[in-house]
Amino acid sequence: MPIKKTIIHCDALVVHCMDYRLQKFLQPWITVRFGYDNFDIVALAGGVHDYEMILKYVQLAVQIHSIKKVCLINHEDCRAYGRDGTYKRHKHDLLDTQEKIKALFPRLKLEAFYLHLDGTFEPIS
Repeated sequence: MPIKKTIIHCDALVVHCMDYRLQKFLQPWITVRFGYDNFDIVALAGGVHDYEMILKYVQLAVQIHSIKKVCLINHEDCRAYGRDGTYKRHKHDLLDTQEKIKALFPRLKLEAFYLHLDGTFEPIS
């Protein structure tokens, strides 16, 4: 009897910084948007600071979980960016990462947010 291959999928990949200060905001926000078990999550120092690393995770999530959306989150006072971590730089990096992912995966929906340390998620477009 042939083995039936189970297709595993989730709706989204969420990429954010590993900073512990964000967890009290991120966990409830992600759960409201995607549920309890409908997303992959990647927490890397600097969020989208390392595009090559982000791309590896996007490729993997597309391949093994058939994601439909990528949600990118950078935040205020990111120590991984150091002095370069201005709002303008974060916005640039978020938009640039979105553009690069979209060029490689045109069917993916992309969204980007700048998380303020008061818990406000600011959409970036």
